[in-house]
Amino acid sequence: MTDTVTADRRMLESLVCPLTHAVLTYDAERQELVSKAVHLAFPIRDGIPVMLVSEARQIG
Repeated sequence: MTDTVTADRRMLESLVCPLTHAVLTYDAERQELVSKAVHLAFPIRDGIPVMLVSEARQIG
């Protein structure tokens, strides 16, 4: 189980914003990857990050 969590965490940390290519922040509570640069939050659905701008939520 720990290996799966570590692999998932590594995978999430390797993703970048599709618009700016900046590092994303993982919000475990909301299950989102946040791009602070463009104020978008990309959802993670069923463990799969949805990196489409059209699916992102505007934040702040």
